[in-house]
Amino acid sequence: MKWEVVIGLEVHTQLNTVSKIFSGSSTAFGAAPNTQASAVELALPGVLPVMNKAAVDKAIRLGLALGSTINKKNVFARKNYFYPDLPKGYQISQMDLPIVEHGSLTIQVGDAEKVVNLTRAHLEEDAGKSIHEGLEGLSGVTGIDLNRAGTPLLEIVSEPEMRSAEEAVAYAKALHTLVTWLGICDGNMQEGSFRVDANVSVRPLGQAEFGTRCEIKNLNSFRFLEAAINYEVHRQIELIEDGGRVVQETRLYDPDKGETRSMRSKEDAHDYRYFPDPDLLPIVIAQAQIDAVREQMPELPGQMKARFVDSFGVSAYDASLLTSSLALAQYFEAVATATGQGKLAANWINGELAASLNRDGLDIAQSPVSAERLAGLVTRVADNTLSNKLAKQVFEAMWGSELSADAIIERDGLKQVSDVGAIEKMVEEAIAANPKAVEEFRAGKEKALNALAGQVMKASKGKANPAQVQEILKQKLGAA
Repeated sequence: MKWEVVIGLEVHTQLNTVSKIFSGSSTAFGAAPNTQASAVELALPGVLPVMNKAAVDKAIRLGLALGSTINKKNVFARKNYFYPDLPKGYQISQMDLPIVEHGSLTIQVGDAEKVVNLTRAHLEEDAGKSIHEGLEGLSGVTGIDLNRAGTPLLEIVSEPEMRSAEEAVAYAKALHTLVTWLGICDGNMQEGSFRVDANVSVRPLGQAEFGTRCEIKNLNSFRFLEAAINYEVHRQIELIEDGGRVVQETRLYDPDKGETRSMRSKEDAHDYRYFPDPDLLPIVIAQAQIDAVREQMPELPGQMKARFVDSFGVSAYDASLLTSSLALAQYFEAVATATGQGKLAANWINGELAASLNRDGLDIAQSPVSAERLAGLVTRVADNTLSNKLAKQVFEAMWGSELSADAIIERDGLKQVSDVGAIEKMVEEAIAANPKAVEEFRAGKEKALNALAGQVMKASKGKANPAQVQEILKQKLGAA
């Protein structure tokens, strides 16, 4: 039997406000446990929540970027459930009237584009954090840190329209790019700022009805997201084909074992007994507030991608890579504008620069080679001062110093030889010293020309202009 995979994602995005969603407590990461939890987060008697306007503005920002409906009236509800790090015994969230509804996100999967529709994005408060130590023995303890409790979350819920782990990862990455691009979330997955829950089910190919879904909670890396979905798909198919049935439940992914395991039965909305929070009035958003947020919106990734293709002549694939973050896009635009060499700049940024950043575990903001310095190198490649081989040598020297490309070229004597007379002399010497290669070339073996060119490059210590070497070789051999 052939199976179809059905995936929907719920992404919990911590909004990077200075204070919490319903109190003035700090949201800064890394403080000593329970030093940033006020009476509101502790649910002490008589406390009242007060809405943080900055969280509303950031939610509007996302809604505008996704082409969503911004509900001008939205309501907070109490979502009732017990959890050790939830002091109130309920979470303040949104149910019937969320701040953002519908909208879509275009993702790139290989060479194809796909539009994923969104159900909603709603505001809520984060819970605290349970820290388990030594639980394998009887002396194990669990500590509760409420510093994270009350941090504003925007939960972004997709329609179940993804059909593979690859599509789910592409969607999660595109959403991660967007929320960091908009400046509403720092995107730090290791610190829990961007967490993904994956709802996964399978059904026979062609069947309209959905299968029973399982939710995989709190995936904090794209690699874990892909691995968890692939494992869960395999588990469900194997279970059904062996005569069993999938039970709706919440599961956790164990990266050490590479498998998902049952956590608890999956609740439905009615299990939480939602009801409007009596301490919070409905939020009424004026059109002027939406317009003010719209005026501050940056150029979006899709818009910038299209502009890079039109203005700088880069491919759609290169443009997708270059707009994977706002900082990277700005870096590329600075290099391409300074040099007038869009394609060449893209090749260097997506190639040598990206490889070096990945090797050293750095992001573009930490690059030892600034956009200005890389532009100097790209210019020297474009004007034939440097061959690609020599340019890579210069780039490595730039990576480990603060010198410009020109300074390194001058210091190390790396200027490419483009003098026709000098190259002709080296070509003639290579022809005279390699009669067998000359004979093979004349016999129709094109590779023999590359062997001769290699001898010329060796004699020039890599400084001869490769294109000129090839051209002069062909002229000399043709004339002979």
